[in-house]
Amino acid sequence: MFHEGRILKHWFRRPGVQAALAWLMAAYLRFALSTIRWRQEDRACAEAVWDARQTGPASSGRGGVIVCFWHSRIALSPACWPLDRAQEPRALISLSPDGQFIAGAVQRLGFPAIRGSSRKETDPTNDKGGASAFRDVLKWIKGGGGVAITPDGPRGPAETMKEGAPMLGRASGAPVLFVGLASHPCLRLGSWDRAMIPLPFTRGAIVWAGGAPAARDADSAVLAQAWAETLSGVTRRAEVLVE
Repeated sequence: MFHEGRILKHWFRRPGVQAALAWLMAAYLRFALSTIRWRQEDRACAEAVWDARQTGPASSGRGGVIVCFWHSRIALSPACWPLDRAQEPRALISLSPDGQFIAGAVQRLGFPAIRGSSRKETDPTNDKGGASAFRDVLKWIKGGGGVAITPDGPRGPAETMKEGAPMLGRASGAPVLFVGLASHPCLRLGSWDRAMIPLPFTRGAIVWAGGAPAARDADSAVLAQAWAETLSGVTRRAEVLVE
């Protein structure tokens, strides 16, 4: 069984296989998300940020926006972004083989990826491209672009916010939106985050919070705890709405 698992993993990581599976996943999600009966709460705070992006000067950094959702909700996340592609979204995706697959799928859904993630605390010498990705994301936001991030990725613990997201918020000065996503019924994978895969013609919910920039002098650890509570709160509320 272990040998078969290694063969399957090796097969999955082939570029051609990953590209084909990413295409299939994107096609499926595009269909499924378009058939879900969505319900939204507190959309006004998000609309205010989108409107400011369209009118604010990009050179000031006020044109950029950070959107946070938990890693388990990646498959639902395209539904929360405005249909206007002038919003220029980017997704922060890890350099892992699984991240390569996710990056291929989300790019086909209109979210080109910026690749990189934080190092493991147990191995600080193992560079995961985090510093380079941080610079790229910061440049993108300061130029007026929007970025979607999963602050508990790439490998958790699930719904535990790392300090990278608050650091990005402080450095960019951009407004931060927290979005809770849920669908019911749905498939839950056996991954570390129990990733949610939506089913067609079901119920979905999108709950928003935030919209203000992070204070530049805020403590990252304190900010991470507050943001995690907010994000978990809107996520639980979204789950209630689809029950």
